[in-house]
Amino acid sequence: MPTSKKDEQLATTQMDMNEWLSLWNEITEVGTRATQAYVSHSVAKLNEEQTDDIGATKAFSEFAKHLFSNPEKLSEAASNYWKDQLELWQEWLTNSGEDAPTKTKKRDPRFRNELWDTWLFDYVKNAYFLAAGHLQDAVKNVDGLDESTSQKVKFFTKQYIDALSPTNFAATNPEVLRTTLQTGGRNLVDGYRNLLRDIARGEGQLAIKMVDPNAFELGKNVASTPGAVVFQNDLMQLIQYAPRTPKVNSTPLLIVPPWINKYYILDLRPDNSFIKWAIEQGHTVYVISWVNPDGKLAHKTFDDYLLEGPLAALDYIEKTNQVESTNVIGYCLGGTLTAVMLGWLRANNQAERVSSATFFTTMIDFENPGELGVFVDAEGIDTLEKKMATRGFLEGSEMASTFNLLRANDLIWSFVINNYLLGKEPMPFDLLFWNSDATRMPAKMHSFYLRQMYIHNRLREPGALEIAGTRIDLSTVTTPTYFISTRDDHIAPWKSTFAGAKLFGGDTTFVLGGSGHIAGIVNPPTVEKYCHWTNAGLSHDANTWLETADETPGSWWPHWKNWVSKRAGKKVEARKLGANKQKIIEEAPGTYAKNRLDVTAKPKTASKPKSTRKTPTKRKPAKKTS
Repeated sequence: MPTSKKDEQLATTQMDMNEWLSLWNEITEVGTRATQAYVSHSVAKLNEEQTDDIGATKAFSEFAKHLFSNPEKLSEAASNYWKDQLELWQEWLTNSGEDAPTKTKKRDPRFRNELWDTWLFDYVKNAYFLAAGHLQDAVKNVDGLDESTSQKVKFFTKQYIDALSPTNFAATNPEVLRTTLQTGGRNLVDGYRNLLRDIARGEGQLAIKMVDPNAFELGKNVASTPGAVVFQNDLMQLIQYAPRTPKVNSTPLLIVPPWINKYYILDLRPDNSFIKWAIEQGHTVYVISWVNPDGKLAHKTFDDYLLEGPLAALDYIEKTNQVESTNVIGYCLGGTLTAVMLGWLRANNQAERVSSATFFTTMIDFENPGELGVFVDAEGIDTLEKKMATRGFLEGSEMASTFNLLRANDLIWSFVINNYLLGKEPMPFDLLFWNSDATRMPAKMHSFYLRQMYIHNRLREPGALEIAGTRIDLSTVTTPTYFISTRDDHIAPWKSTFAGAKLFGGDTTFVLGGSGHIAGIVNPPTVEKYCHWTNAGLSHDANTWLETADETPGSWWPHWKNWVSKRAGKKVEARKLGANKQKIIEEAPGTYAKNRLDVTAKPKTASKPKSTRKTPTKRKPAKKTS
């Protein structure tokens, strides 16, 4: 018997109802788990000592006291705000019914959807910009605040402004409203399900899902450059990569990444991998892959990270390849450690072990740490040390949350809109996969680093910092250095890295790239996306340096290639993995890199193991035999 149109519609309706019922059952189940996790987390929080972790409450109390001490100025600011709002309102009414009656003065990617240019939502957008501008002006124009308090007030005011953006609410986001009409509200139901799942996954805290952790696999579609782990200890695995040229430079290349992130940001995909590109230029490339520590390594210190990190790597490279020196690259914190190593080697008569040193977005002078300084003052570090005391480490998610706040619109609110308002799953994006691959910090090492660098800024003072029994004086270091910083860096502000570049006693080349901390570094020549600036000499201040610098389109990678080639030695036969009875532990990227916190078991808490670190020796480097 043929099926009527009415029967087909009824079957479709019935199927949709079954889908809704299944979805609602799922929401109920996930919601129960999320509620239990949230209640458990809230009870645990109530049992903890409640403190103003980074002094934000104290800062705003001080701000309010100074703000209300000048009522005339406050009244004037309020009057100016309402005057500007009235003008905007009148302009909007005058152009009633027309598209885009007002012209947004500010280009903001949050409002790139064309619906924001329609009559009603154009007003909502501009009213938001107007209110935000007046609020920021009010914060900037309060007199009498010390620099630290002022910086905190400005930072958290910006967080407040970003949180109240009309893009973040269903009722004021036209894209969400359109999607809700098109789906009959299913996007909001899906978004609610996503929200509950993230609360349950975060065990009571909101752990926003930026990317599916199963969308990528290390060694397959990220970190896939062929290589092998050839050496390891408690803190790192040393990866050597297979050559891609018949001849290679006699001087090997060692990359020291930050231990706050995984190394494979430099080896995401074949088309943007700095590691693969460096191999193709004829370098024998080694990379340190830091361990993701738990409480068993709580006793590890900054000294250990030097001795068991780059110094241990140099020992292996020199012995295996029978060379006297190595070119070294340090990225971010890895660059800070590399600077310490240069000072340590110089003081111990081993400076020739490093032929040249390259610094990717590296802070050495910490006087002006930028927005990150909000979290690393004395109050903030006291709080971190209390958290680390029982566990023996700083949890990776806590560190990740801090960095996400520095770019909240990109790394928080965009996912709130996508996941919870639009009800979508996040896109499979390799950079966000890496960004979500959080790492922990051993308590002793991290506390030392924050206090000695950010609070006391001792690395820049000759002899003020003692590492592994040696006083560090960067002014005595004559190793050729190359600094690449990025203009929009929110983690290592380029003017601060510029100040650090001046601390060395040898020849220093400084290059400024476009974009930020990651995109400005991972900028391959094949893309030509961001430009870079060069200027001979560092005698002037940062602003003058940039004003008189030469701008070159495209990647800085070829510029570095020309610089390091002069320090890379003669050409020799390619060093094949496993040659000369070389021990291969496992294929790259190795076990340490694959230990991902969001898909592995909970870490062990602090214990008191004995240190396995060797006492540093003041030996001379191995003599070159081939």
